[in-house]
Formats: sequence, structure tokens, C-alpha cells
Amino acid sequence: MNKRALVAAIAAAASGAACAQSNAQVYGLLDAGIEHVTNADASGEGTTRVYSGGSNNSRLGFRGTEDLGGGLKAVFNLEAGLLIDAGASDGPLFRRQANVGLEGRLGRIVLGRSFTTVYDFVNPFDPMGYAPRYSWIPGGGGTLSSKYGMTTAFDNMVKYQGQFGGLKIGASYGAGEVAGSEADGRKFAAASAYEMGPLRVVVTGERVNGTTSAAGIRPVSRVYHAATAYQVTEAVSLKLGLRNYKLERGTGSDVRANTWWTGTNVQVTPAVDLSAVVYYQDIKAGVTPGDTAADPKMFVVRAKYALSKRTSVYATAAHARASGGVPVGVSRDSSEDGGVTGFADHQTAVLVGIQHRF
Repeated sequence: MNKRALVAAIAAAASGAACAQSNAQVYGLLDAGIEHVTNADASGEGTTRVYSGGSNNSRLGFRGTEDLGGGLKAVFNLEAGLLIDAGASDGPLFRRQANVGLEGRLGRIVLGRSFTTVYDFVNPFDPMGYAPRYSWIPGGGGTLSSKYGMTTAFDNMVKYQGQFGGLKIGASYGAGEVAGSEADGRKFAAASAYEMGPLRVVVTGERVNGTTSAAGIRPVSRVYHAATAYQVTEAVSLKLGLRNYKLERGTGSDVRANTWWTGTNVQVTPAVDLSAVVYYQDIKAGVTPGDTAADPKMFVVRAKYALSKRTSVYATAAHARASGGVPVGVSRDSSEDGGVTGFADHQTAVLVGIQHRF
């Protein structure tokens, strides 16, 4: 073999070794649908619109690993939210994920912005999964809304997760980074889940500190979850869960509520799956007069049909209702919603969409 051929062979071998030791992936999810919502304004009129992210939020991401040897590897993840109905970014660039870390036999630890431990652990126990439309697990209902919902992500985070047989544990810490008062904005979350045959259970706890006011008052929210899932057959699973929420405002009344949910997922055929769930909020105390009498509930059904491994179509219907004439909405407000929420004590929504993963 001449020198030129030898150099080429060595370079090819080195390149192959490098590829074997590290990898990077571009991935994404595009989800859009047509939605009609009743009672979308004060006059009682409904609205119809094209919506981005019905079954899952649209996104574009980059992730990868590098093998460091000895069972240790470096990991990274950058993920941007997309609003494909308008071709816009859903919030700041890489709002969904921006982190780097290490993974080994004892688990994974990352630093940066990421989904909270509670979000990671609880959402698999929601029959609607990670659906932004219509679930009261990642967020509360439209008008009584976010104060009974979930903190989905932390900035300035250190997050750990490990799997040991049927036991999974996790914890996350978000630094407040407020000079002179490190407790302001500080966030903690911890969770554990256990799988034993067809039965899965999860428990979580979270504390989020607010910012101290000029009067020296710092609000604090504490949220606990407990949920279970049972695989009745290979095609049918049942899920039940509870969220206990308390916001200690430091002045006036605290905000307290329990959110219950129960539902099922049914794989009718390899291509068709159905989901059905009921959400119920038992409001103990709220910042809005009448909240405690509202006790809103929502009924949701969804059907998905897989056209291929990457592409599916779906249809979802939801109906929310509250007592005492208190307005309620099927989903919490967001910047994209433009304030479209509940203006009556009931609201119905229907969404038909398509999703593609790559």
C-alpha cells in the first residue's frame, strides 16, 4: 500500500471511530388543526381558527451525545417551540429546551433550561399525554386557569434523573439568581415513580418561590401529585391522578385547589387509538370571588389514526362546565390564544388536526 492510500485508510478509520463515539440529531414535530370554540367573547359568539399544536406542541430541536468512555457520555438538547399557523417562534428561541450535561450508569444530570421533574413524571399518567388542547394537567382551565396548573419548565436549572430497575427518581433545582435574596425565585421539584408489572405509580412535590414585594412578602406555591396507571390488557390502560395545589400569598387568603382526573387509553387497532378523560377541580379558596363555588369539570374524547409511523390525523372534542355562573374555558390562555377563553359557565371545543414527526 502506498503512502497516499495508507493516509486515506487511517483517515477513514479515524472518521468512523469518531462517528461511533458521538452523534447529533435534528428532529421536530409539526402539529396543526382547525378548532372551533364556543363562548369565545362576551357576546357569547364562538370562533373558528387554524391552531398550531393540538395534540402536541410544534417544535424543532437538536440533540446529541458523545461517548466519553467507561459508560459515561456527554449529552445536549436545544429545542425551539414553533407556531406553524403563523410561521413564528413560540416564545424565545430554545424556550423549550437548552441544556447540556452528563449521563452514566447512575443517571443523567443536565444544566440549563429544561422541563421540570414534575412535568416529566406526571404527564405520562394523563390520558391526554402532553396535549396542549385539551388537558388540565400541564395547564388549568381557561378562566380559572393557570393558578391551578403546572410549572412546565425552570430556567437556571440543575436536573437529575435515574432509573434503577422498576424505580425511577428525579429532582430539579432552579436558581432564583436574585442578588441579595437568593431565595427569591428559587424552585425545587422531586419525584419518584415505580413500575411493577401492569401497575405504575408516581408521587411528586414542588415548591416555587415568588419575588419579595416592597412590603417584605414573598408568595410561595406548593404542589403535590399522586397518580396511578394500570394496564388492563395490552390494548387498554386506566389512569387516575390527583394534584394538590396551594399558593401562600402572604397577604389575604391563600389559593387552594385539588385537581382530580381519571380516564383511559385504548389501542383499538395498530393504527387507531382512543382517549377519554374527565378533569375536576375542587377549589378550596381562590383569588377571584366565586371561584370556590365553581368546581369546574371537563370531559374530553380524542381519536387518532396513524397514516404512517410519522404522520397521524386526530379529532378531539371537549366540554367544560362550572357552577355558580363562574366563567370557564377548555384551555388556559396563551400568547397565541389572543385572549380567547371562557366567557360563560360552559364552553365546548372541537379540534381536527394532523401531526408529522421527523
